Amino acid sequence: MKILCAGDSETFSFAKPIGIGLINSSINLTSFILEESPKSLLFVGSAGSYGNLKPMDIFSSGSCGNVEIGYLLDNCYTPIDNMVRAKIKNVSCETTNKKDILVNSSNYITTNKIVANKFLENGFEAENMEFFSVLTVANKFSIPVLGIFVITNYCDNNAHRDFIKNHSKAKEKLALHVEKQVSKI
Repeated sequence: MKILCAGDSETFSFAKPIGIGLINSSINLTSFILEESPKSLLFVGSAGSYGNLKPMDIFSSGSCGNVEIGYLLDNCYTPIDNMVRAKIKNVSCETTNKKDILVNSSNYITTNKIVANKFLENGFEAENMEFFSVLTVANKFSIPVLGIFVITNYCDNNAHRDFIKNHSKAKEKLALHVEKQVSKI
């Protein structure tokens, strides 16, 4: 199993950085897969909560959407399939959630509580910038994949401030969790 992370301020000693955002992560992950041929992938990172998950909660997911705010507000449409689920999810790691939590990926961070509530109404629980591309690329190469995330903040007008305040502690908690889980595999 190869463990991946976004990079820059979100790196882990046990994970390979693939880039921040949808484009960088998809290009770099594709290159990595072509060079290394991993048997399975585990993506680890931080996420913002649309309201139900609390800061420092850790959860796993194998499903993601690429939904922009304009789409939620019926101001646009997309001809692409903007939802993806891991085709193969045999990467095993224990987390607190019993159901597959639906994550949203966008190159933009939600800072409006009303919009966050719209995401919740549509079944999304959290957002992470890279996960949609990670799932999409893994599925293209038929590689088992899972994401494990730690909540750093709520998606509201304090999102960036709380992310900065909680990020170091959240990364430490996620690192301990992942290292413990990987040792069991």
